Amino acid sequence: MSLIKSNEKNWLPSVFDDMFKTDWMGGTTNVNTIGTSIPAVNIKETDEGFNVEVAAPGKAKEDFNIELDNDVLTISSESKKENESTDEKGRFTRREFSYSSFKRAFSLPESVETTKISASYKNGVLEISLPKKEEAKVQSKRLIEIS
Repeated sequence: MSLIKSNEKNWLPSVFDDMFKTDWMGGTTNVNTIGTSIPAVNIKETDEGFNVEVAAPGKAKEDFNIELDNDVLTISSESKKENESTDEKGRFTRREFSYSSFKRAFSLPESVETTKISASYKNGVLEISLPKKEEAKVQSKRLIEIS
C-alpha cells in the first residue's frame, strides 16, 4: 500500500513543479506555470470607493494597459528588453533579452462609478481609484423626528 499517489509516467515534472513553486519557508511562490511572476494586488474598500494597488516595480506607466469591458477591469502589462554587444567586425559577443507580461481581471461591483475611474503609477505601484456611485456611499447618520 502506498501513501503517496503518483503518476508513474509523469513523476519528474511534478517533482520540479513542487521544488520551484514553493519557497523554502513552506509557502508557495507567486509564479505561474510558465515561470513568470504575477504582481501582488491589494484591494481596499473605503466609504468613497475602492483602491486597487498593483506592485509592479521596474515598469514605466507606458507599460500598462487598463481596460474596462462590461464591468470587468483588466490590467495588463508587456515589456521587452534587449541588450547586445558587438565586436569591431559587427559580430555578437553578447546578446541578452527578456520578455515579461501579465494580465489580471476583476469583476467590478455595480456600486462603482465606471466613468470616474482613474489610475496613477508612482514608486513601483500602480494605483487605481474606483469611486462609488453616490447612492452606494455610506450615508451619514441622521435623527428622524416622530410626529
